[in-house]
Order: sequence, then C-alpha cells, then structure tokens
Amino acid sequence: MDEQQNEELELNRLMQVRRDKLKELQEAGKDPFQITKYNRTELSHQIKENYATFENKDVSVAGRIMAKRIMGKAAFCTIQDSTGSIQSYVSINDLGEESYKAFKTYDIGDIIGIKGFVFKTRTEEISIHAKEVLLLAKSLRDLPEKFHGLKDTELRYRQRYVDLIVNPEVKNTFEMRSNIIKEIRNFLDSRNYMEVETPSLSTIAGGATAKPFETYHNALSLDMYLRIAPELYLKRLIVGGFDRVYEIGKNFRNEGIDIRHNPEFTSMELYAAYQDYQDMMNLVEEMFQSIAEKLLGTTKISYQGQAIDLGGSWKRVSMIEAIKQVTGVDFSQINSDEDALKIAKEKGIEIEESKKTRGYIINEFFEEFVEETLIQPTFIYDYPIEVSPLTKKKPSDGRLTERFEFFIGGREYGNAYSELNDPIDQYERFLSQVKQREAGDDEANMMDEDFVHSLEYGMPPTGGLGIGIDRMIMLFTDSASIRDVLLFPTMKPLN
Repeated sequence: MDEQQNEELELNRLMQVRRDKLKELQEAGKDPFQITKYNRTELSHQIKENYATFENKDVSVAGRIMAKRIMGKAAFCTIQDSTGSIQSYVSINDLGEESYKAFKTYDIGDIIGIKGFVFKTRTEEISIHAKEVLLLAKSLRDLPEKFHGLKDTELRYRQRYVDLIVNPEVKNTFEMRSNIIKEIRNFLDSRNYMEVETPSLSTIAGGATAKPFETYHNALSLDMYLRIAPELYLKRLIVGGFDRVYEIGKNFRNEGIDIRHNPEFTSMELYAAYQDYQDMMNLVEEMFQSIAEKLLGTTKISYQGQAIDLGGSWKRVSMIEAIKQVTGVDFSQINSDEDALKIAKEKGIEIEESKKTRGYIINEFFEEFVEETLIQPTFIYDYPIEVSPLTKKKPSDGRLTERFEFFIGGREYGNAYSELNDPIDQYERFLSQVKQREAGDDEANMMDEDFVHSLEYGMPPTGGLGIGIDRMIMLFTDSASIRDVLLFPTMKPLN
C-alpha cells in the first residue's frame, strides 16, 4: 500500500471518529446543529486591546478551536474569531464533571461559545476563565496540521474556506481588498461622481477589445453575451445628462488564465463630462496617492521586491517616444506600413496578416520592448487609432488618439481616453472593427448601432477611465498572482 493510500485511510478513519462523536451527541439530545443562535458580547481583539476595561468582567465569546491542551482536571484552549484569537482556561471545578468531560471530547476545528471572566495568566497572557462552554458546530474534517498548514497553492485556491482559517495573512489580504474598494468609492463620491449599475447581459459585447462569453436567453430566444466592459452603457448616461458616473463591477472575458488574468474580474470605470485624458491622468495620481496614504500611511511601497514611489507627479511619455528611448526606433520618422513592417521584421516581431499597419506595429513594439521596463508609475499616452476604436483622434496627428494607459512595476493597471463623441467617426470605426472580426479577429468590437444612435443626440467632450481593481489590490497587498486577491478564482474542476 503506497503513502497516498495510507493517508486516505487515515483521513477516513479520523472523519469517522468525528462523525461518531456527533452521533453520540445527537443520540443524547445535544445536537450542536440544532442551536440557532449564540449571544456573543465581545470579539477577541476588543478584549485584548482594552484589557483594563474588561479585567475581571464577564464576557461571552465564540470561535473555532485552534489549539487545546488538556492537563488532567484543567485545560487551555485557543479559539479564533473573525478578528483574531484568544486563550481560555477551562477547569472541572468551574464547568462541573459532565460539561468538562464533554469539553475534553471537542476537536480542533469545532466551533464553541465561552462565557467567563477576563484575566491574565502567570505568563501575562490575556485569557478568559471559562464558566460555561457550549459546542455550537461540530467540525467533521481535520484542519491542516499546525506546523505545515495549507501550503499547496492550488488547494488553497480551491478550498479558500480552509485557507482563511489556517493562514491569517490571507484574511488580511481580503480585508485590505474591501478597504481599497471602500476608499475608491469615498474618493469618487467626494468628487461628485454618482455610482450606477449597468447590464451584465447584452446582445452586443462592446466597450473593449476582448473575446466574450456567450450564453442564451430562453424566454427571449436570444443569443447574449456576458459583458466585457460597461463603457458603452456608461457613456449613454453621459448623453442622458449625468455629468459624472462610475461603476465598480464584474466583467467577463473568454481568454487565457495567468498570474494577471482571470476570466471573471472586477473593474472600476468612470466618465466625466467636459474633461479629457489629461484630467484622467491627474485623477489617477490623486486616487492612488490618496488610497496609499489612508491605508498604508505612505506612498512608498514595495511590490515583489521592487521599491515603488506613488508620490509626486508621475512620468508622462508618448508611446512613440517611449519606444524610441528603449529601442532607438523612431516611428515619428516611419510613415508607411511597408517601412514599419520592414523594421518589425528586422527586430524579429511577428505581425498577424490582418494587422500589418503602422499603428498595430507601433503597439506591438511597445508591448514587446517597453512595457516591462516601466517600473515607476508612468503614463504612456497617444496610442495608434487602430487599437483605440472608442477614442478621440489627436488633433495634431489623426493616426494617433488621446488615450493613455498607466504602468507600475512593468504592468498595466488602467486605460483612459478623451472619449470619441463624433457619431459619424464612431460608426466608421465600428465598421473597421467589423471587418477585423470578419477577417478572424474574435476580439474586435461588434457594431453597436444603438450606441451610435445615442451619440447622434450629442455627447459633451468627456474623459473616461477604467482601472483593473484586482491588479490594483495585487499592488497594494504585494501579491504575486491575481488568484491571491480573488476569494474564489476560476479553477478547472479536479474531475
């Protein structure tokens, strides 16, 4: 019999022992799962942080048994609640023989309630002297062994509930996630942005260059898509007269999975009438600096061993200039598709047949040679029109658009435009995207005639911004993978 089979047999034996204990309790009329409520008066951190207030006072706490040490007629146990852990002293003299006997049968992982008074042990550990212990829920599985814990990365993602129990730093990450999203809302609300909600299901997947998930609406007999971005709905609201709107929500893209991509992800998009992409740059700086100061107390952070300073004015450089600085290739002097293809071939860059234009090649150069070099916060602006179908043209050069993306630690975190509000130009850009789809590009935009219709009523000059919330949280929590900041990342089933 191999080691794995031995482990499975032992696991089954331990589970059976716990089930037998539960059965005994049920037969004795003490089924913990029949308890519907417990009057908890304090959390562990409240007691520890305010010991002088609670000393010798009666309290009622509840949590999961994480450690237990029996010493004959007395015992110590540690319970863990949502804020931390606290020790309890339990003795036969205080509980009585029957209750103490029951307590000794409780397992690591069981959830109990404890009533008693607060004191310090001889080693000065803040504890609760138990007068009553009640089993509230029976754990039928062993927690991972204390000293090795739940270390298997794949298993941690699949069993996040166990990960949260045994790895306290994981809980800290998700508390930080919640706080970051709260601060984003506070930041935008204080600047008169209105939070809105737009559809996640639509007959057209628009607002980004991405492959959508397809579904079917039975009642309407319609093919539909999960949204890849809320952009086109949010801009309809600008047309309708709201000056500043934002949405924090889920998007879905039927693409690959890696340390920066999950098919289901959270974004924040906002739109502000009478502003442009320069205003959006200022807003990004202010937002990141405000969140860093409030939650971390500093704009100087470390991400995966890289020292990063979010403070001050971030570097701003055009895409063409950034390429020139890194590669020496100056696309301001390369004006034809043929010359651009020639230099791409010289540099070993493969170009798809449908994308053999100067604009696409500029974008490929940037992604291949420049992106990973942008460690300190940097705005890269003036993107080629070919890769920016929803963006205003740059007045001084119609081949470029008033668009930027910003990069930190060699990674992109957000995207912004001076939004295209010319309905005739927008319709022509959609037509170009449709041709790309017909040529086999399943990430190209679809035609959205209703959106063009809305623009025909008139949309004011508008600045728009989208930020990947998951990546932002990775940055602020120093997390290597997007799966580390998603409670339940997309995983392939084991079976």
